[in-house]
Parts: sequence; structure tokens; C-alpha cells
Amino acid sequence: MRFEKELDEGRAMRGQAIYQSGGHIERLDPLTYHVRSQTGNGAYKVAKRDGVWGCSCPDHVYRNAKCKHIWAVEFSLALRDEVRSRVVIKPLDPQICLYCGSPTITRDGLRHNKNGEIQRFTCKACGKRFVRNLGFERLKATPQIVTSALQLYFTGESLRNVQKFLRLQGVNVSHQTVYNWIKRYVALMEKYLDKITPQVSPVWRADELYLKVKGDMKYLFAMMDDETRFWIAQEVADSKYTHDARQLFSLARAVAGKTPKVLITDGLPSYHDAYMKEYRTNRLDKTTHHIRQITLTGAHNNNKMERLNGEIRDREKVMRGLKKAETPIIPGYQIYHNYLRPNEALEGKTPADACGIEVQGENKWITIIQNASRKHDSE
Repeated sequence: MRFEKELDEGRAMRGQAIYQSGGHIERLDPLTYHVRSQTGNGAYKVAKRDGVWGCSCPDHVYRNAKCKHIWAVEFSLALRDEVRSRVVIKPLDPQICLYCGSPTITRDGLRHNKNGEIQRFTCKACGKRFVRNLGFERLKATPQIVTSALQLYFTGESLRNVQKFLRLQGVNVSHQTVYNWIKRYVALMEKYLDKITPQVSPVWRADELYLKVKGDMKYLFAMMDDETRFWIAQEVADSKYTHDARQLFSLARAVAGKTPKVLITDGLPSYHDAYMKEYRTNRLDKTTHHIRQITLTGAHNNNKMERLNGEIRDREKVMRGLKKAETPIIPGYQIYHNYLRPNEALEGKTPADACGIEVQGENKWITIIQNASRKHDSE
């Protein structure tokens, strides 16, 4: 029984390798595909009849197994079914209305405050009044200074080191002010970005690592997409072995808008329990395949997830632990990892780029914050 299970896991992983290699799957019609052999000697016909996939390869014909070629086609279909128009988050155009996009805007006096005078505008089309520093109103610091602080902090500097840097720029703020900026803008960006669905692959990974919160041991459970490295969901738990991971799995499904074809985890029982309750179905073609016999090397490893854990651990070391469980630091780092941090494994793209979400502009922090502010004001 265990041998058959290991064979099934091996077929799934080889099917994933065929799908990711590209050029091996040829679509003849919506129900028929040719899948080239990995050895390059010929191809096999994969066709769906009466709702069930079949393949001409010996593994399927003689063993009636769900072969690697069927897995490859299902991986390809799962991604194709989720393909949507590319989401582009653009910088706001200073020559048009921030709310309706109309070019019919007029100057509408100056707003005076202790930091200087700010030009106000009125849109003749929608009647809204606005200023150019949308999202950064009533701040002494400029948008460039605020976003520089965010960038420095999430790339590894402490709050006090960020404060020292700003002081060199002639901006005298406390480390608490820097933290307040982080708290304010992480909440704003999180609410906006949560409404955008990433185009993740059919293979997801989950893992956990310990954190110190107010000196107590906690665990951060995280779900990541295998292909794009997009950090899909996370939650902080009090324990490792008794934690119910169903909330993590449910949140990941809500963010991605689907369930994975393959879920890769370690042998933690809470993962399998959550998989059985959240992702397992009575329909064979809809069931997520759970691989939990991972190793340090070979096809069944979790090295990609461990790399994300290393990123988080490096960030936590600077902070010397978290001060509270409901900290904005973890969701803030999740935003930074997904939308702003280039990934070498993705050839310099961010995970969001790989998922079909493009953030434009020289300063992507400002682009996201101003779009989030405009969306918030219009609701």
C-alpha cells in the first residue's frame, strides 16, 4: 500500500516536471492532447472520455494508473483555467483626475499648513477635490522619505537605524513615528491588494517556523506557490503539533480563488487533517494530491519553502523577536516579498510579476499606496 502511494507521488512529480519543461504538451482539441515522452521517443495520446482521462502509455493501459502524462495535462489545464487579463497597477497621472481619470481638472486654491502650501484641484467631470500627495496627507515627511523608510525596514534595518538614516536626510522623526508609518500603510496596502487574485500554479507548499512573540515561542504557518514563489497566506499559532491548519488552508483558497492540484508539506499531522477537511473531495478529478514524505534532497524536498523561512528568519533576527502577535510586520513583509522584492529564481521578477500582477513606476511603494488610497476614498 505504501509502495503504491509512493508510486502515485512519483507520477505526480514527474508530471509536474513535464508540464514545467514546456513544449511537451500539444493541444489537439479541448479533450485531446499529445504529450511527448520525457526520453524524446514518441508521444502519448491523453484524452477525456465520459469525464475520465485516459492515456495510451503502458503505465495507464496495463496498470490503469493515473500516469505522469495525465498529471502533466491536468497541471497545464489548471493553470490555463486560471489565466486572466494581466493586472497592471499604474502610477497616478498628475495631469488627470485621481478618481475618474478625466483631464478636465482646474486649480482650486492652496491649502495652508505648517509644512507649507499644497495646491488643490477640482475635477469638472466628477466634482471631487484632491491634492497630488494622495495617501500622504498631513505628514511632515514627503512620500519619498516615507517609502524610503518602508524599503529600509523591510530590507533588514531596525527602526532606530531607519531613524538615523532619515536624520541624515534632514528629517527628524522618532523610531515610533517610523513604526506608525509601517502600521498605517501596511493596513492600507493589505486591504487593497487582498482584492487582487494572483494567478498561482497548481502546486502549493506549506511549512512552519518558530518565532518569539513577547519572549514566548510561537509558530508562523505559511502557504507558498511552488512555481511563482508567491506567499499566498500566513497565520501565527501558539503551538505546532496541536494547531488546526484549516484556517490557513481556507485563507489560501480564498486568496487564490481555487484549490491546488498538489500540496507539498512535511509530515506534520495538522497539515494532513486540514487537507482532508478543506481540499479533499469525493471526485477523483477534483481531489488535491497531498505529498508529505519530503526529504532533504531529491524531487520530494521542501527547499523552496525553507528559502522563504530563511528570509523571514533574517528579518526577525534584526527585530530580536516580535512585540505582539497582531504585529503589522509579518503582513508587511509578505507584501514586500510578493510585490517589491526581486527573486533570483524568477530572473529578477517579483512573485507578483510571475503571477500576472505588474506594479509600475520608479517607486512601487508610492504606486501601491496611492492606488490603495484612491480605492479607499472612493468606497
